[in-house]
Amino acid sequence: MLSILDKYILKKYLGTFGLLLLLFVPIGIIVHLAEKIDKILENEVPFPIVAKYFLDFTIYFADLLFPLFLFLSVIWFTSKLANNTEVIAFLSSGVSFYRFLRPYMIGATIVCLIALASGMYFAPTASKGFNEFKYKYLKKGKRDRDQTNVFRQINDNDYIYASYFNVKEKSGSNFTLEHFEGNEMKYKLSANRIKYNPQDSTYSLFNYSKRIVGAHDDSIETKKRLDTVFDFEMEDLTPVDYIAETLNVVELNKFIAREKARGSSYINRYEVVRYKRYSLPVSAYILTIIAVAVSSIKRRGGMGVNLAIGIGIGMVFIFFDKIFGTMAEQSNFSPFIATWFPNFVFAILAIYLLKNAKR
Repeated sequence: MLSILDKYILKKYLGTFGLLLLLFVPIGIIVHLAEKIDKILENEVPFPIVAKYFLDFTIYFADLLFPLFLFLSVIWFTSKLANNTEVIAFLSSGVSFYRFLRPYMIGATIVCLIALASGMYFAPTASKGFNEFKYKYLKKGKRDRDQTNVFRQINDNDYIYASYFNVKEKSGSNFTLEHFEGNEMKYKLSANRIKYNPQDSTYSLFNYSKRIVGAHDDSIETKKRLDTVFDFEMEDLTPVDYIAETLNVVELNKFIAREKARGSSYINRYEVVRYKRYSLPVSAYILTIIAVAVSSIKRRGGMGVNLAIGIGIGMVFIFFDKIFGTMAEQSNFSPFIATWFPNFVFAILAIYLLKNAKR
């Protein structure tokens, strides 16, 4: 059963967090709208589509920055409790500091579960709408970019390679397909150029040759052009950068497993997205403890000092999260370590601050 103290703090915890979201998310929408309104008007985007975009932006923005909002909200209302000597009154009544933390941990659990559900299912849908609108109306094709050395395993037996691929034109150069049965190559297709035909889902191969490996000798077939079908699509070979953000947890796990089998070079980027869906909700506990430890002490400068300290710590947390995430995406650094390392460092800081706050 929750005591009066638990209900009081829990109400403050969730109420202040919700209020901060209601205050800052509309500000983010207004700033974003002011920045993009000229392109929206230029492209004559219908109002329902714009409204849907800003709904997706709201969910995307809140999911991205909820740790900072939570951290600042806890510092805000706990500082008010400290300035009103309510914290001293609670602790003087015989309540231990750990018992004082209990409603905060209950609140952190509620926020963690909501953030977990949002990151697994709701935020991916919002991210898909947000990114599709951005690249369709605001960036006008900037999503399309050329790629070099595209390599994929498209099934258990077939491997393909293209030295250069133009995403916008759906064509590539120096294309090869190698078919294996066990450890033996059975045939190899080659073409100077390959082009995908979206109208009938076929492929055109130019200066095509097929080498069939025989037991004693090989046979070679050549054509100037061959129209054929393959068991893959160009979008599967060169998925957009944000694809992992738009998939729910089940779809993302299947997508990563398929991309690993294909030999994708972007596995770390996808893994970072997957691990962040777990690490960011867990950060609610760590940031709550740090915020309580920092703001439960009545300081000479009042609430402003606590908020300044809180904003500084929050920015360092976001900095760590972005730096290590980018490091994992751009190198062979472990995505698991990159996404959980900020939590580990700040967990140590939380323990240290908690011990000092008890005194």
